Amino acid sequence: MSAPDGLPRLLKALAFAAHKHRDQRRKDAEASPYINHPIALVDLLVNEGGVHDVEVLCAALLHDTIEDTATTRAELEAEFGARIAGIVAAVSDDKALPKAERKRAQVEHAAQLRAGRTGMPRDLGHAAMLVKLADKICNLRDVDEHPPAGWDRARRREYFDWAKQVVDQLRGTQPRLEQAFDAAYARRPE
Repeated sequence: MSAPDGLPRLLKALAFAAHKHRDQRRKDAEASPYINHPIALVDLLVNEGGVHDVEVLCAALLHDTIEDTATTRAELEAEFGARIAGIVAAVSDDKALPKAERKRAQVEHAAQLRAGRTGMPRDLGHAAMLVKLADKICNLRDVDEHPPAGWDRARRREYFDWAKQVVDQLRGTQPRLEQAFDAAYARRPE
């Protein structure tokens, strides 16, 4: 489904994400509104990646709702359908795990997505990889341009290196997005 045909659905996802993230802020010194992050993913996917699949774009807007709000997969499925809910679930961390375990799991899950070993349909896995790539690119850009308050150079380098481990498992998904990641990674703090 192309964006013009799916514009009402995309706007519904934007409104839903804005409502769910309404009280959240990014970790940068300015504490910018959290909704700017999902919007940045959609902008990147469309304008740099050439992605126009409305379900992928909706999932990008909603990608942190399960992980960072009280939203459930069932709620997303009721509002947006099984495919979008499945993409969001595929890119969501299990917040019950310790942080180090979550980070390790993201690298492993990315490899499983790429290999098609997640048990989900291949097109759903590919959509999840697009959202994951966009998320990592936007996060690197944010860490570079507006680092979280209190993150020193070493902490920022650590984040860049971990993001690269995740993205390296997704190589071959979408060349334009991978080039955008490489350009963002080239700005890794020394």
